[in-house]
Amino acid sequence: MKLYMVPLAPNPTKVMLYIAERLEQGVDLGVEQIIVNTVKGHHKTPEHIERNPFGTLPVLQLEDKSYLIESLTIMLYLEACFPHSALLPKEPKLRALALEIERIVDLRAAVYIGQFAHATRSPLGRPPDPAAASNAATSLQPAFDYLETMLSDNRQFLTGKKPSLADFTLQASCQFLRFIEADLFGERHRLRSWDERFRETPAGRSVLKW
Repeated sequence: MKLYMVPLAPNPTKVMLYIAERLEQGVDLGVEQIIVNTVKGHHKTPEHIERNPFGTLPVLQLEDKSYLIESLTIMLYLEACFPHSALLPKEPKLRALALEIERIVDLRAAVYIGQFAHATRSPLGRPPDPAAASNAATSLQPAFDYLETMLSDNRQFLTGKKPSLADFTLQASCQFLRFIEADLFGERHRLRSWDERFRETPAGRSVLKW
């Protein structure tokens, strides 16, 4: 399998973190990682559009030459293909809760972090938009409050004792904030401790560059 990706971008990064964590657990997924240079517009080439009509990353090329083009779908596919030491719980309720936390992180925090970053110091060269940045920062506060409260039971990571899909999704966006030298955690000490703890994991050290 081949993962077409670009370092720093949150959606590819979350999949890269997932692959690294599975490797740390002793499961080599056999995924070749191929960089697509978005700064040079390589994600808009006919070759990449053939892989993904939307021109986004990541893209996972499967053994039969078909493609998966959404980060969560890619992680769930790899979970199903390599069930040994899988990261999602097997028990239905626990599995549902773990996926729910990932969805909350993605839809209620990561989306706004991306908007904030591009309105502040866009890696794609978009002009600053202070009003949009302010709106995005305000919009993600409820999700950060939710996560801060959730961490009050002294869990090590967002769903328990080991990194999860939710951790990868949030940390991929946190790296985006570090890249633009922004800190939106405020006085949320538990969330800040989680951030530091994850960055010291083997997966965090091997994938995160900021």
